[in-house]
Amino acid sequence: MSRSRITLKIILLVSFVLPFTLTYHVAAETLQPVEEIIPGGQSIGVKLHTSGVVVVGFSPVSTNEGKTSPAEESGVEIGDIILQLNQHKINDMQSFTKLIQKYETEQEPIELLIKRQEHIFPLTVKPLADEGEDVYKLGLFIRDATAGIGTMTFYDPESKRYGALGHVITDQQTKKPLDIYNGKIVPSKITSINKGESGSPGEKRARFSMDDTSLGTIQKNTDYGIFGKLEDDSLFVNDHVGLLPVAKAHEVKEGKAKILTVVEDDTIEEFEIEIVSSVPSQNPETKGMVIQITDDDLLEASGGIVQGMSGSPIIQDGKLIGAVTHVFLNDPTSGYGVHIEWMLNEAGLKIKEDEEMQDAS
Repeated sequence: MSRSRITLKIILLVSFVLPFTLTYHVAAETLQPVEEIIPGGQSIGVKLHTSGVVVVGFSPVSTNEGKTSPAEESGVEIGDIILQLNQHKINDMQSFTKLIQKYETEQEPIELLIKRQEHIFPLTVKPLADEGEDVYKLGLFIRDATAGIGTMTFYDPESKRYGALGHVITDQQTKKPLDIYNGKIVPSKITSINKGESGSPGEKRARFSMDDTSLGTIQKNTDYGIFGKLEDDSLFVNDHVGLLPVAKAHEVKEGKAKILTVVEDDTIEEFEIEIVSSVPSQNPETKGMVIQITDDDLLEASGGIVQGMSGSPIIQDGKLIGAVTHVFLNDPTSGYGVHIEWMLNEAGLKIKEDEEMQDAS
């Protein structure tokens, strides 16, 4: 992780992995009915930009009276989002850096417009001169973008909507959901896997370029994953599964199932799992299933569920039923899954009712 030091220290990029902005649900009447959908399994690179810049830490300024962070002393908190500086809008790190450089030789108070959860308010910070230097500093670590890998869960070719990951993306340092300004998904290839073991979750290692052509936009980051629309459906050109029916939460049963995921390069493979339990809740639930990897090939390749596998679609009896979301820290062969019904709802879709199917016929 690189840091550059100007008026303050800046974090340029943070990566995220399996456990981005606030969770909300689409009203039922706005949901578009679907009967079949294409399951994913592809590895994807995810790039997010936040609204403004995010405070991820404090950098003490050395003064004659000791070390202190002016921003922290003024009430700034980790996880705060800086939207404006002296009434100038902050879009990204570049705009923040350009603005702050105007004030690096002055000790005049700086007014920040802060977003903290649902509250937006001004906060005044008086910069301090670092001992032995001629610039004044706020004493902050900040960043505006995050990137990482995950797995595509589904794609609806009619509406172009997709869902991935199956869980919210949080800032690795603040541990809070990321409030996104915009984002994109890009193609990704798995280069290797660090196998998981008890007490230490493994991870997929992947290659993708932040400059790659966007496959689609990221419009929502919720407890149930990331959602948006595909601009390029080339990921699904050679899809080996095709359209599958989707199952409601109460239709999922204990027993054999399989997941689709990538363990090498960009090839999607099927692996056997067991649904240990499934909660047939009528209300959204992020951890509705407990699953266990039983496939010897996957256990040999990864040790079980690893970071980067989140979003891998789960199929049972020829239906798409959910996605892998979390791994158990003390048992990497097991973890949680989310029912596909709730991910579809977040994407603005719903499973078509029997009467709707009859009407359509």
